[in-house]
Amino acid sequence: MSLSSRCVPGTVSNPVYIFCEAVIIPILQTGERSPEQLADLPRALRLTKCQNQCPTSGPELGSLPPPRSCLEMLLLLLFLLLLLLLPLLAVLWQRQPQDARLSWLAGLQHRVAAGTLCWAAAWQQWRLEQSTLHAGQSQQQALKWCLQGAQGPRGPLRGNTDISTFRNHLPLTKASQAQEEESEGQLSPPTSTQYYGEASLQATLLGLAALNKAYPEVLAPGGTACVTPTSPWPCPLPWPWRALGQVSAPGAKHPGALLLKALRSPGLRALEGGTAAELLDVFVGLEADGEELAETIAAGNPGVPLPRRAAELRKALEQGPRGLALRLWPKLQVVVTLDAGGQAEAVAALEALWCQGLAFFSPAYSASGGVVGLNLWPEQPRGLYLLPPGAPFIELLPVNKGAQEEAASTVLLAEAQKGKEYELVLTDHISLTRCCLGDVVQVVGAYNRCPVVRFVCRLGQALSVRGEDIREDVFSEALGRAVGQWPGAKLLDHSCVESSILDSSEGSAPHYEVFVALRGLRNLSEENRDKLDHCLQEVSPRYKSLRFWGSVGPARVHLVGQGAFRELRVALAACPSSPYPPEMPRVLRHRHLAQCLHKRVVS
Repeated sequence: MSLSSRCVPGTVSNPVYIFCEAVIIPILQTGERSPEQLADLPRALRLTKCQNQCPTSGPELGSLPPPRSCLEMLLLLLFLLLLLLLPLLAVLWQRQPQDARLSWLAGLQHRVAAGTLCWAAAWQQWRLEQSTLHAGQSQQQALKWCLQGAQGPRGPLRGNTDISTFRNHLPLTKASQAQEEESEGQLSPPTSTQYYGEASLQATLLGLAALNKAYPEVLAPGGTACVTPTSPWPCPLPWPWRALGQVSAPGAKHPGALLLKALRSPGLRALEGGTAAELLDVFVGLEADGEELAETIAAGNPGVPLPRRAAELRKALEQGPRGLALRLWPKLQVVVTLDAGGQAEAVAALEALWCQGLAFFSPAYSASGGVVGLNLWPEQPRGLYLLPPGAPFIELLPVNKGAQEEAASTVLLAEAQKGKEYELVLTDHISLTRCCLGDVVQVVGAYNRCPVVRFVCRLGQALSVRGEDIREDVFSEALGRAVGQWPGAKLLDHSCVESSILDSSEGSAPHYEVFVALRGLRNLSEENRDKLDHCLQEVSPRYKSLRFWGSVGPARVHLVGQGAFRELRVALAACPSSPYPPEMPRVLRHRHLAQCLHKRVVS
């Protein structure tokens, strides 16, 4: 048969089909090449070349299916090539020893997981670009979704997404300053988190992509370990985590077991903790239980003792806390924790001591148990967060210092102004309530049409015994100044109680009871205690005036022993309605929590 006899109209003219019919299908059916099939290979290739020279249009071709696109043909060729290689791969697989097979399979699984995460992150990045470019339209869609999901009739709001109507019929509600219910000793229920799923997934995927771009070796097999029962990633992804070689499975819950797994892996490049406060507890406990951990590591897993690693742990601990993390894991590059309220001091303590020289990265900002901000900039020394325009529906309430809050009206994301401070307002799609969270942020930039913010303080953590209203950030500044004047002291944690909570006024003027955990100082002199009160007067003119007239007494400072704040966090986390991640309260509103610290006072 001549080649020209095959190049006639009315026959199947796709070169891929000719090659497949002539060569590939017989090979796949038999699993091997016969001499006749090998002889047919040049002929099939000639047919392919001939077909490219034959006309592809004409009346005779009207009954044929339309030619495939170049992309479809390329994908089909790649698929057929893969099928062609499968028998060869099977032969090579059988010849490899079992260890080599497992290593190859683990590497393949890791590459597939990394590719999947890369594709998913690219898709989420595209969606973020589109939503932030059209922030107003995206927020209208988020509001419509919230109104459709609300339970019960809502009168004029049913099917109405006009923002003015929405604001007029749903007045703002304030989050209670007290985060605990006195009657039951439980935390008040957080805002519903059912609609945070998409935001959590987006924060996790984009956070992983940003982290991988800034630190390419972090996602290498066995490069990451989580040392706390909770993960810093808002949305758990168990399969990619295992495939990417994370040392600690997200489902593991025992802190001691998590730390041991991490200590047995000297090649870690990223250390994870649910929050900075939890990670601080891990390092404090590591110093306290170091010898016991070294003995456990020396014993090793069944039949695999690790005496050298145990010796490295002992040597690292002997040199003190400063730079301990890098001595234990020389390849460590970054510490990943989830930002939530009350974490700034724990981050500062970790950066100054145990994690000195390491970068810190928080993939998201969490408020009231849900993700409201995305972090796309791991290289920034202080967390910056983009407020996305999707669900949950976010509004911003201007914080006007010295003005009546009721006089202010909320603004949408695209209306936020750089440099101004706003309180976050979230709408719950279950009960359809507009709740002022008490979290204050400052706009520092823009991403397309949406604001980029940094966290400032929580209004619910302000101190006020005579109407002075000292905000969380103001008190932290004063305390930082005071501790800086205490020789050798490093602040690890603190919390405050208004004197009426502990009935400690004893006929004197109302005042603050301040509990601090320190490093490098075992006793507080009266001179040191007085420095806090002087610093408070420097940062707050209102407090200084009340102190001058005797309406407010001097602040009383108490030094608590090691583990006191860990016990407080355990008590908070034990409550069924405790939000995740657990926020660290700086002002305790009820006696049973204040007594957790009061009974641990050592000076």
